Formats: sequence, C-alpha cells, structure tokens
Amino acid sequence: MSNFWDLIQLLLSTFVLIVYLLILFQIIGDLFRDSELGGGSKVLWIIGLVVIPGLTAILYIVIRGRGMAERQRASLQRAKSDTDAYIREVAGKSPAEHIADAKALLDAGTITPEEFARLKAKALA
Repeated sequence: MSNFWDLIQLLLSTFVLIVYLLILFQIIGDLFRDSELGGGSKVLWIIGLVVIPGLTAILYIVIRGRGMAERQRASLQRAKSDTDAYIREVAGKSPAEHIADAKALLDAGTITPEEFARLKAKALA
C-alpha cells in the first residue's frame, strides 16, 4: 500500500515541478521581452527567482501580471503581422496592385461593382 502512495506523491510532485518550470520560463521570457523595465530591475527579479523562487514568482505575477499578458499579446500580434507581411511579399502582389487589377476588370466590364467590392475587401483583409 505504501508504494501506491509513494507513486501518487511522485506524480503530484512532478506535476507541481512542471507547472512551476512553465511559470518560471514565462516570467523569464517576459522579463527579457519588456523593453521598458531597466536592466537593474531585471537582474533583481532574476536574483529573486534564484534565491526565493516561489515567493518571487507569486509576487511577479501579482505585481506585473496584467502587463505580462499585454506584452504577450503584443508579441503575438507583431509575429502575426510580420508573418502576414512576409506572405504578402512572397505572394508577389501588394493589396494596391490587386485593387488596381480589379479596377481594370471593372472598367473593362468583366466584373460587376459587387464583385469589385468583394475583391477590394479581400485585398485589404
């Protein structure tokens, strides 16, 4: 019976360790992502994470949690816009070129104004 509880204790402690490491990596990533925080403050936070890790992690999340989420969201948005810009660049034509082509088709009578509006909206999306 003792082996069963030892196994449960091992599973729970492993789970807690993994969760803690995930939080720790999120905090360290956020520290390096924050350009407004000075170098000295970053060093103090990292020393705190090494010396008193649990308390420092909780304090960091309480004090800087909202900004942490905003920085993460901004980072993801930047990555998405960079990816979209790269895809547009590789695809060849810019949105203005797509609109100009659609306008030429409209002027030639090949497409209707509704189709032009749809193509324009698609190019700008």
